[in-house]
Amino acid sequence: MKNFVVKTIVNAGALAVAVWLLDKITLTGAGTAKKAGTLIVVALIFGLVNSLVKPILKVLTFPLFILTLGLITLIVNALMLLLTSWVCGKLQLSFHVEGFWTAVLGGLIISVVSWALQMILPDED
Repeated sequence: MKNFVVKTIVNAGALAVAVWLLDKITLTGAGTAKKAGTLIVVALIFGLVNSLVKPILKVLTFPLFILTLGLITLIVNALMLLLTSWVCGKLQLSFHVEGFWTAVLGGLIISVVSWALQMILPDED
């Protein structure tokens, strides 16, 4: 359970950095507490999308992983971010990613920040 909480906090932190750095990734809300709550819910959705859809997509695109020496990971991460944005829109959450290239850059930022935060925070169960 502790590992789940840590991963959710890491995802929320990485998403917050992406929202802060990129103008076309938006998180709106009335106040800081509302934005923080929305960010936690978005992080949960992002984690769910990554745990359910991403493995299937990786298996289907395995030849492209070999052909591009793993660079297709940027595209897969962007698709996961766009899917998260779409799900958030359906759930009336105020998180939106505008455009594919914004999602590629956002996915790269989220990956780097998540890696850095996981190096700092404990990940034991």
